[in-house]
Amino acid sequence: MNKTVEVLPDQPALVARALELILSKLETAIEQRGRFSIALSGGSTPKPLYEAIANQKLPWDKIHIFWGDERYVPPNHPDSNELMTRRAWLDHVDIPAANIHPVPTLEVNPEVAAAKYEQQLKEFFNSSGAEFPSLDVILLGMGDDAHTASLFPHTEALKVRDRLVTVGNKDGNPRISFTYPFINAANSVIFLVAGANKRPALAQVFAPVADDFTYPSRLIQPQGELWWLLDAAAGLELQH
Repeated sequence: MNKTVEVLPDQPALVARALELILSKLETAIEQRGRFSIALSGGSTPKPLYEAIANQKLPWDKIHIFWGDERYVPPNHPDSNELMTRRAWLDHVDIPAANIHPVPTLEVNPEVAAAKYEQQLKEFFNSSGAEFPSLDVILLGMGDDAHTASLFPHTEALKVRDRLVTVGNKDGNPRISFTYPFINAANSVIFLVAGANKRPALAQVFAPVADDFTYPSRLIQPQGELWWLLDAAAGLELQH
């Protein structure tokens, strides 16, 4: 694993750096493999990043969009990560509908949805064996409880190691989430973390010893690159 921690002056600088990284990964992936796959995160921090990507002139037909987690709500629900992304980015660019791979949230139950999304991912990557496929980039955020995607502290989702997608649980509400081994199969994982309220969690995530099940972001140790992009408020105590 190649780990890089960068502390940026403020949120606009954080967004600019994330954009730069993603465009670089996109260019390399398309040169090497003819397409670029990215899994997105929800929340307020990446929204300006998505708006910035929407302003780029990119080969949209070669870009494939997934989501690392999703609330189990209809796609037009105000809490939907997909809806936020469409409004900030996807509705504003000429990307083929077939290149957008949303989490199916209208199934009979979340377990069926998770299995269906896993099947979609396997078909996209033409993957049938035990090896986990590798997305080019997975974008992640981190909560002040150190959760990432919908992998919350002390939940069953943290124990799932043999699947790509599982059901997360937030205060009794189901969510669909990538598993941490699937996240760890990515070529690049990029955390975007902003705000002073994240400092206590970050201290535990970066500590030499702490409990992975209490601080789930510690479980993210990808085979490829790991980028932690922090704004100054979040990264204050990590600056040396």
